[in-house]
Amino acid sequence: MTIRDNCSLADRNTFGMDVRADSLIDWASIDELRNALQDIVKPVLMIGGGSNLLFMGDFKGTVLHSTISSIEIIGKTDDHVHVKVGAGVVWDDFVAWCGINGLWGVENLSAIPGEVGASAVQNIGAYGVEAKDVIDTVQTISLADGSERDFSNAECRYGYRQSIFKNKLKGQYAVAYVIFTLSKKPQPKLGYGALGQEVERRGGPSLGNIRQAVISIRGSKLPDPKILGNAGSFFMNPVITEKEFDIIRSNYPDVPSYPAADGMIKVPAGWLIEKTGWKGRSLGPAAVYDKQALVLVNKGGATGADIKRLADTIIADVKQKFGITLSTEVNYI
Repeated sequence: MTIRDNCSLADRNTFGMDVRADSLIDWASIDELRNALQDIVKPVLMIGGGSNLLFMGDFKGTVLHSTISSIEIIGKTDDHVHVKVGAGVVWDDFVAWCGINGLWGVENLSAIPGEVGASAVQNIGAYGVEAKDVIDTVQTISLADGSERDFSNAECRYGYRQSIFKNKLKGQYAVAYVIFTLSKKPQPKLGYGALGQEVERRGGPSLGNIRQAVISIRGSKLPDPKILGNAGSFFMNPVITEKEFDIIRSNYPDVPSYPAADGMIKVPAGWLIEKTGWKGRSLGPAAVYDKQALVLVNKGGATGADIKRLADTIIADVKQKFGITLSTEVNYI
């Protein structure tokens, strides 16, 4: 376990905000976290790779980060493999491991930044796949008393970029391990966007081709946070009624859309933002990325307030033009 007081978080968030925490604790086991909880300074913030955070200033409390880095096969059936993964494993390293071992289910989620523990909290998703599709169990520790609790997939109450850990139980449990159920048999999902075409161009739907296609597509649209500070997709794609969609389509026949649950329709937030004219534009040191309007970037020296001011302006403009209120995927701290 490593404990640092008055610690910079500049390298712990992908926006590159140079803020500080009263204390930062990297814990490598459940016992280490239990020991740390005895004298912890509250409030507490749990982070992974810091790819879904926007710090608005210094954090007056303790930041907890798991460094549990194990990947272990704990069960097999004729068709599936159950894999227990430490919360501190880099998500894309886990995806790569699955590809090497011939396991299907997470290949569409290649190149998503962050760590495995955060994937179970945020219910990350891309190209028609979400983490909830392969999560079996989330193993956690209570920050109140150090007790262990396992959450089944159903108990996690997953929704679009949502889980019980972001709502009812926010800040109450730290994720130690996530158990995934992965398929031994090919299960390609290629119906989202241009993924199918890119996979075919590479020779067909193998695990390697799908992974490389996703990496290529994401790389062409998303900036490297080491070069240009960002948190990936800043906004969630709004899910609207068919009536609301018909109103938009009457004015924009080319509006892209995807089916959602209960007869609802998902409209790309990036398309809405682009139609308001914000793609590639700046507001002070904060800007909308010129290759993907869903991404807000730190051009250098931006504060959390600068990024939020840009986000709030975009939300207002989309609301005025389309009658839709965008929600942020990034968490303000």
